[in-house]
Amino acid sequence: MKRGRAGGLTAAISGILAFIALFSAASPGFCQTPAQAPAAAAPPAEVRQMMQLMQTPEVKQWMSTQMAATPAANAASENQMSVLSGLLQHARRHVSMVSDAAMTLPSQIGNASSLFFGEIAATGWPRMAAQFLAILLFGGIVESIARYAFRRRRRRLSQMAGMHLAPRVIPALIFAAATVFALLSFSWPPISQSIAIVIVVALIVQRFTICLGGVLVDLIGLARAEEERQGVTAPAMPGRAVALFWYRRCAVFVIYFIFGWAVIQSTEPLGYTPSGRLLIGYFLGIGLLLIAIEAVWSRPHKDDERGHGISWAFTVYFLLLWSIWVAGFNWLLWLGIYALLLPRVLAVSTLAVKSLRQTEASFLATRRIATVLLDRGVRALIIGFAAIWLGRMLGVGADTMAAGDRMADKIARGVIGGVVILLAADLLWHVVKAYIDGKLLDSPLDGTATDEEKAKRARIQTLLPIFRNILAVVIAVIAVLMVLSGLGIEIGPLIAGAGVVGVAVGFGAQTIVKDVISGMFYLWDDAFRVGEYIESGSHKGVVEAFSLRSVKLRHHRGPLTTVPFGELGAVKNLNRDWTIDKISLNVKYDTDLVKAKKVIKQIGQTLLENPEFGPHIIETLKMKGVEQFGEFAIEIRLSMMTKPGEQFVIRRNALAMIRNAFKENGIEFAVPTVQVAGDRDADLDAAVARYAAHARAGGEPAA
Repeated sequence: MKRGRAGGLTAAISGILAFIALFSAASPGFCQTPAQAPAAAAPPAEVRQMMQLMQTPEVKQWMSTQMAATPAANAASENQMSVLSGLLQHARRHVSMVSDAAMTLPSQIGNASSLFFGEIAATGWPRMAAQFLAILLFGGIVESIARYAFRRRRRRLSQMAGMHLAPRVIPALIFAAATVFALLSFSWPPISQSIAIVIVVALIVQRFTICLGGVLVDLIGLARAEEERQGVTAPAMPGRAVALFWYRRCAVFVIYFIFGWAVIQSTEPLGYTPSGRLLIGYFLGIGLLLIAIEAVWSRPHKDDERGHGISWAFTVYFLLLWSIWVAGFNWLLWLGIYALLLPRVLAVSTLAVKSLRQTEASFLATRRIATVLLDRGVRALIIGFAAIWLGRMLGVGADTMAAGDRMADKIARGVIGGVVILLAADLLWHVVKAYIDGKLLDSPLDGTATDEEKAKRARIQTLLPIFRNILAVVIAVIAVLMVLSGLGIEIGPLIAGAGVVGVAVGFGAQTIVKDVISGMFYLWDDAFRVGEYIESGSHKGVVEAFSLRSVKLRHHRGPLTTVPFGELGAVKNLNRDWTIDKISLNVKYDTDLVKAKKVIKQIGQTLLENPEFGPHIIETLKMKGVEQFGEFAIEIRLSMMTKPGEQFVIRRNALAMIRNAFKENGIEFAVPTVQVAGDRDADLDAAVARYAAHARAGGEPAA
């Protein structure tokens, strides 16, 4: 199959010479040149001299240039002619010029035949045939030898991560190098050298077309197989059969196109006029039209009325493009081509990069910046090349844009420069965004990370999102200003006006400005970070996120509070460096304080040896001494130093251990009690006795 491809390429490029030779060989029988025409009466010598001068390539080219420039001058002088009429006249003149070229094409073929075969005869038929055969076959032979020599290593390369491209790209590079070497190894006459260079370019383009198309098909097939293996369905991902269909049609289209380009380029050194070359191009363009229509009608789709309607719509569209091309509106032709192909080319490039990232897991999956550079870089190259080519089709070259004073030159320079600036800004933004997102999405730190590493990670997660938003605004503003400047718009007044508006907005939005500036200084002072618990006035909670104007605090009970930076004021950060927790205990006055101190010291040692609490304790629990004498108890003070946020759990466990240890050692906690005591009153006792005596006598008690 590979030999068949190489043979097909050789046959296709051989057709270039066959096409030229066909026109050259057919010239004697097609019509007779003026020198071969039977002369009934010999013209004067001056007439013969003028006719010979008219047949020289320089005179023909000058006359063609003047014919093309005259309509433009006439159109400029007719100020009252409408744009539509001007376009119609331009189309008529172009079609008329190409039609007239059909009348002179036989004579041009005769002249080309004389030049080409005369040069070959002067150099030597065997030598020229061998040289052309060498550039046609040498590249394929060297590539076949290289494939045979490295057939074992090819399997190893295809199995290595990151080397799926190598088995296809390396043979194409070898083919290109061998073909160029064959071209440079011989000495060529002027006309044959031009034709040989065109053939070499066509061969290399065709070889790389097959190479890159095969790479795309392989990538899509591998990505599809990987998704099916993982059980993921992706309707947007085409199957290998669909990709193979479009690969074959596109390869045929490109090979035919480069074949036609080679034929047209080969006619230039043979003395064909520009109009004659256009006529040949239009005839060859019919083949491109038929290939495109066949691809549309035979594409994989459901056989329904909608599919046929789309096919008819594309067919009419292709016919319209071919008609526009024949009418001479190249800029309109390329606009139509861009509208049809550019979105699909960009989609294919994005799909190829996505497939490459999925298949080359160890090469691109962990390299975000490389993936972004590849994706956005390819898109930038495609769009930039399309813009420059469209400018060339409009007749605006690089030298014209650099020094031209015409309005069209200025507009074209501004538009193309604006496209380049926007593409560069887009590439820069996506690279920076990929870098920042990569830093934010790095794997979390494990339990062995130090406090310094955790603090650094928290600071990065706090500052990078804000820096990303600010950078996006800066890049967008600078890019827009550069584009406007390239279009000829004075940006000085815009900047001054923006300054005045900024001052006015600043006065009208002092609160917002205060919030933004306060937030900048809070971040500059590193007052708090994402994930830290802070208190400020009546606001407290864990910092969840930032913006340019406010901070979001998550309360420990759940509510989320958004606090403007201007309202924060003094901030208490409960998650920095260390924290001291103090515990107060009340014991009875008869407590043995020395014994209590020993018990607490043992509890502190137990906490320090605990694998769950020990890593978070900086200074273990210890008794500081008697704080004060109370009304009913002695107050003793305990303290410990821990890492921020860990003191609560350690405190709860320490209190439980203190309660059990005090109970085991007979140490009692003091609680408030009320005691009532005193002597009984003698009068009260006498009164009670008298009352009892009267009761026994049955009399009334005395008052």
